[in-house]
Amino acid sequence: QVQLGESGGGLVQPGGSLRLSCTASGTIFSSTVMGWFRQAPGKQRAMVAVISSGGTTDYADSVKGRFTISRDNAKNTVYLQMNSLKPEDTGVYYCTVVQRGVNYWGQGTQVTVSS
Repeated sequence: QVQLGESGGGLVQPGGSLRLSCTASGTIFSSTVMGWFRQAPGKQRAMVAVISSGGTTDYADSVKGRFTISRDNAKNTVYLQMNSLKPEDTGVYYCTVVQRGVNYWGQGTQVTVSS
């Protein structure tokens, strides 16, 4: 089993920055994929960014050049640095770990971008 704990959400003005963190606990294998999804009001949950255990990354087109995903394998932690935030980035951000074909999800953290 894997448990995920997220932190770092909040209210920020357009153009501002936030950093999300998510730490995985339990049985963690070295080959896990970690990432962030978000669910905007009235929309389905969608991928924001993912990172492999080797550091290969993938981003949604809407966040490329503004968001950076990184991970610390020793701490089983994944980060999402979000810069130049826009109102359309508002939503609940969920951390996810994919391990041996199973998706584990965090409880979500709210990010609101508003003036």
